Amino acid sequence: MLVVNDLDVYYGMIHAIKNISFEVKSGEIVTLIGANGAGKTTILQTISGLIKPKSGNIEYRGRDITKSESFKIVKNGIAQVPEGRRVFTQMTVEDNLELGGFTVKDKSKIEEGKIRAYEMFPRLKERRKQLAGTLSGGEQQMLAIGRALMSNPQILLMDEPSMGLAPILVREIFSIIERINATGMTVLLVEQNANMALSIADRAYVLETGKIVLGGDAKDLLGNEDIRKAYLGG
Repeated sequence: MLVVNDLDVYYGMIHAIKNISFEVKSGEIVTLIGANGAGKTTILQTISGLIKPKSGNIEYRGRDITKSESFKIVKNGIAQVPEGRRVFTQMTVEDNLELGGFTVKDKSKIEEGKIRAYEMFPRLKERRKQLAGTLSGGEQQMLAIGRALMSNPQILLMDEPSMGLAPILVREIFSIIERINATGMTVLLVEQNANMALSIADRAYVLETGKIVLGGDAKDLLGNEDIRKAYLGG
């Protein structure tokens, strides 16, 4: 579904992403793990069209999207749940969801999207007229996910969905990711909680300072002694 080929990304003179290649197959959960500053978020933002690479290309369903504008990438089926949730705090829950459907021209589809979001996240339905800034961290993460799903994506890019959440909420968010994937949705997951990410993923890639240093079956990596020492607390 998604193929990244020989990607190089710079911030000024800083070579942030160094000739990386990987793929995501339809229906998979693929996770990118690595320390802070490894380049995980930069990869997602480049796929989303927010950053343009210096070289390499990105193919989505066999079509080159490297130079596509972000809104067209969303319209074509790729949506991102950003790091830090980035909800519109002074707008209601319902308004946030509707903004997630800005590429959807059929108003009935937007209503269907809201119904799906409220079925998946009943707490959002209870708070639909509440300002998003007054929600808890976990509720804001649910809203960020629901907002991304409003565009009816084929692949969901998720950037650190467990960041700043209590352990019980982390488990809930990962359960939600599994439920979303069970509907057939493909997920590319960036996550510092490597243990949880590897436990739900099909495949994984390990990043270090902008390079992919290891890749393979997530369960195999979960049992890899070097990975355990580096990312899973031994």
